[in-house]
Order: sequence, then structure tokens, then C-alpha cells
Amino acid sequence: MDKKIAIVTGASRGIGAEVSKQLSKAGIHVLCASRKKEDSEKTVASITKDGGSAEAFSLDVSNPTSVQKFLDEVLKKHPKIDILVNNAGIYLDNGSIENTSLEQLQGTLDTNLIGPFLLSQRILPIMKKNGYGRIVNVSSGMGQLYDMGSGYAAYRISKTAINALTRILHAEAGDDIKVNSVCPGWVRTDMGGKSATRSVEHGAETIVWASLLDKSGPSGVFLRDKKEIPW
Repeated sequence: MDKKIAIVTGASRGIGAEVSKQLSKAGIHVLCASRKKEDSEKTVASITKDGGSAEAFSLDVSNPTSVQKFLDEVLKKHPKIDILVNNAGIYLDNGSIENTSLEQLQGTLDTNLIGPFLLSQRILPIMKKNGYGRIVNVSSGMGQLYDMGSGYAAYRISKTAINALTRILHAEAGDDIKVNSVCPGWVRTDMGGKSATRSVEHGAETIVWASLLDKSGPSGVFLRDKKEIPW
């Protein structure tokens, strides 16, 4: 039986690299995508060293031309994509909304929302055709309207928006495809910093779990620690 194939964006380091490694250990063939192919190759080398299978790709999710080129290259080789993990993200805010520039807002949305939108828009019909799919959008509790706070406007808005994308994809996906948002928690990565409360392994855990859900698993929800949380 052929291996399932997963695309993981932002796979060069942090949560993305760890998700790629954990998926490979679950028997998935992982397409590791990051801005520089040589950075993706480092993750691939780690995976193959441990006996897994993976490929390295260059992808700048903030650039529609790069997204198109990546998809054309991948789908020519792998017309069946089973899992899409929209993990790549940036954090550009300087604090209060008064200190958030238009460039910071636009740049954040380009990476954290537009990239996942374009990837999902192209991959969802393939999943529908094949009767199987798992899309995981890496979000954040900072995007929860339920307890929205002050500051970090660009990042918060981008994560609230990707949660909306999750709901729309879920509504259009059908019963055979699971689409969820996942908050990995405050993770010790370059973005999260050394003071964060969670290891990278812990942060990746629910993302991987949502990527491998069986038919009885949830869809169209916001998850943290494998449990639904409010939007």
C-alpha cells in the first residue's frame, strides 16, 4: 500500500520540523517546504537518518508566484495529497495597535493567511477527488475572539482569519475530509522564545494528531491538547 503524502510548510525548524519528523515516524511521506530548499533538506536529512521518507522543496508562502510554482512542481510528481499542514507563520508586531504599521499587517497576512488560503484552495479539490484529506491550520490562542486582548494586532488578526478559513474549508470539504485549527500553545521556538512553557515536541503533538485523524475524529473545530476550545 502506498504511503500517505503530507505537505508541511515552514518545515525547516521549530514546530514545522518537528511535525515533519513525527509524521514520518507515523509512516507518512513528508514534503518539507520552507523558504530555502537547503533548510528543508536539513529536516529531510534528519528524517531519512531515522528511516523515514521525505523530500525538500522551496516555498515562500507569502509569494503567490512561489506558491504556484511549488504546487505545480509537487502535483506533477504527487497528484494525490493526503495531508496539508499550514504551519509557516511570522510575527512582526511591536506591541500596541498604534505601533502596528500597514507593512507589518500586510506582511503578516501574506504569510499567515494568504499562503494557507492559496495552498488549501488548490489542494482541497484534489482531496475531494480522492475521497480523503486532512488539513491542519496552525493557529494561536491569540486569535481567539472568545478572549481577545490588546496588542499584537497583526498577528491576532491573521490567526482569527485563519480560523475563519478553517470553518469555510470545513463547510466545503465534505465528510471524507477533516479541517481543523490547532493552537500548539506557547512553544520554545525562535518565535516563542526561551521562556515559553512548552517543548517543540509538545507543541507538535496535537498538530500531528489532527493530521492523522480517523473517520470519527472532529472537523471544523479549534483544538489545543487534542480537545476543542472556543473560537
